[in-house]
Amino acid sequence: MMEMISHLALGFGVALSVKNILLCFTGCLVGTLIGVLPGVGPTATIAMLLPITFGLDPVGALIMLAGIYYGAQYGGSTTAILVNIPGEATAVVTTLDGHQMAKQGRAGIALGTAALGSFFAGTVATMVIAALGAPLTRLALLFGPAEYFSLMVMGLCFAVVLARGSILKAFCMIMLGLLLSTVGTDLETGQERMTFGFPPLADGIDVAVLGMGVFGFAEVLRNLETPEARDVVRAKIGRLLPNWSDIKQCIKPVLRGTGVGAMLGILPGNGAVLGPFASYTIEKKLAKDPSRFGRGAIEGVAGPESANNAGAQTAFIPLLTLGIPPNAVMALMVGAMTIHGIIPGPQVMTKNPDLFWGMIASMWIGNLMLLIINLPLVGLWVKLLQVPYRLMFPAILIFCCIGIYSVNNQPVDVAFTALFGLFGYVLIKLGFEPAPMLLGFVLGKLMEEKLRQALIISRGSFYTFIDYESRPISLALLIVAVLILVVALLPSISKKRDEVFTE
Repeated sequence: MMEMISHLALGFGVALSVKNILLCFTGCLVGTLIGVLPGVGPTATIAMLLPITFGLDPVGALIMLAGIYYGAQYGGSTTAILVNIPGEATAVVTTLDGHQMAKQGRAGIALGTAALGSFFAGTVATMVIAALGAPLTRLALLFGPAEYFSLMVMGLCFAVVLARGSILKAFCMIMLGLLLSTVGTDLETGQERMTFGFPPLADGIDVAVLGMGVFGFAEVLRNLETPEARDVVRAKIGRLLPNWSDIKQCIKPVLRGTGVGAMLGILPGNGAVLGPFASYTIEKKLAKDPSRFGRGAIEGVAGPESANNAGAQTAFIPLLTLGIPPNAVMALMVGAMTIHGIIPGPQVMTKNPDLFWGMIASMWIGNLMLLIINLPLVGLWVKLLQVPYRLMFPAILIFCCIGIYSVNNQPVDVAFTALFGLFGYVLIKLGFEPAPMLLGFVLGKLMEEKLRQALIISRGSFYTFIDYESRPISLALLIVAVLILVVALLPSISKKRDEVFTE
């Protein structure tokens, strides 16, 4: 306990510097704005802002990017409640009861409940990260190349099972991401692979180019084909703070939502996205009168919003302790860390304690900032929601192009981004989810490196991955990976999974 307190003291010392406070505030404000305005999302925004972080120190850069991520979770609820459009995928469930509350003249209470529940969940999740950080890092230090490879295989299996749509499509996306990660020059032999003799591909595909294309450009194209129908609530927002009766109704849903979201947020794939859905289902089943849900039940806002923010925070646990990104946003965070010369994994805590504990402390500060940003500025967000999307998309595209050009000062990067944008749009139209592809792409190079290291140590023997005497952790991880896929492919489980994602 004393060790954790001293670490948190170090973290707050880093996070409370004037520069880092301003960066945290900037990230939270931009994240809220992105969450409020449907059509961009944190993944595309972080991809766009990666070039800006070049001039920042690693701690400040990651604090700002993290603020964008969990800030978007807050902002998404504002759009869901006031306009019935989820600004973020995780805010889909909030539209069901939040917008009904707004129509009944209780928009302020819905917004206040979402903000307070998110703040509580974020605070608890930050404490969970602080508590689990050191033990998981010590465990990760026991990992060798074989264990790391097996861990990444298990992570990708989770990503396949938890991705929306069919398991086969998700598997294809993972494999495509792994394939794209091999483009470039082989680090050991110096031979070019899959470059087709095109010099700009010699260094491989940049994660910012791929991310901005399949998430930024593709998202703009997808939104342009959808007619705008924004049902902005015309009624008065009313008081923002819930009364004692509302609070009593929300206490248990917030606690349950925080627990569910914190646990699911750690899982690779769509764990953080599933949190709000799981919380809503639990609250509906536990309710004395389930028919209230969908008609303005305050529990249908409190539980999912708490799960949403808790999952967004705990998604950082596997990234900071094991170096494994659990979702597409965390994959871009890996890209940001790599740009700044930081190797994600257990060494971050020992070699960069300022970064590790500074980020954790900044999360609590960021949650407090979001509480202050969101509630008083509701009127401003309502005005922004009335801006037509056709006026926003040219600015988004221009900003994307400037950002991607500034990475390497190469016009070909902009062309590649546009190409990946068209590719991402086609994937979306065909029912493929791009997130597993980005996850496979980011993990691909690391998997190849660990695979080669393990085989060199074992003199080319693949038995090293399943050797129960010298590599029990590796064997256990591979067994879990196989069981996950086998269970998910069982007809009864597969049918239930499809029903859940359809709902």
